[in-house]
Amino acid sequence: MPHYEAPTLAQLQAQCDAWNAKHAEGTMVSYEEVVGDGETFRGRTQSEAQVLSGHSAVVWLKGKSGCVCLEHCTAVKPTAEDLAREAAAVPA
Repeated sequence: MPHYEAPTLAQLQAQCDAWNAKHAEGTMVSYEEVVGDGETFRGRTQSEAQVLSGHSAVVWLKGKSGCVCLEHCTAVKPTAEDLAREAAAVPA
């Protein structure tokens, strides 16, 4: 069985910096709770990516309780359904 080496703090910070340079807060993402099992949540980021407690690169998503692992998120273009859902959720 291969030995797992946790990423260093510098590697995690570099991962966050790369995400933040490419994706602004409010980016639509497809989130997979288990990578490779397909989308389990779709929503917009509500924070920049950051290192959580020195061990994980994370981001917070609107409509999702708690933060999620950045490696489980893929930036996507919002669909017409996404935009309609967001418009319906805005109070008048």
